[in-house]
Amino acid sequence: MSDLILISGLQESGVHGVLPEERVSPQPFAVDIELSVDVSAAGLSDELDDTVDYGNISLEVARVVREESYFLLERLATRIAEVCREDERVTRSVVTVRKLKPPIPLPVNYVGVRIER
Repeated sequence: MSDLILISGLQESGVHGVLPEERVSPQPFAVDIELSVDVSAAGLSDELDDTVDYGNISLEVARVVREESYFLLERLATRIAEVCREDERVTRSVVTVRKLKPPIPLPVNYVGVRIER
């Protein structure tokens, strides 16, 4: 199957990181999600019930970033993948989490992790 639902650049702030200064206040994150889903039924019916609602997924992912707290980006990405896979129609998820203002002494656009489940 090659059908994909894509969510790109979802931005939310949260408290994630190992360093003490990262545990004090929320910092910005961006999340990209690729979901493998058979959308053929929705393509014929034009009914939201026949596909995965990317609006609901986006809201739940934003809630995880905002309300849950982890030391590692790897754990945050895994938790997001778990949320995405709660709908049994999702057969595969690729999650990229980017920390937009990482606490490192070098100029970088972001640091991140990408996982596939």
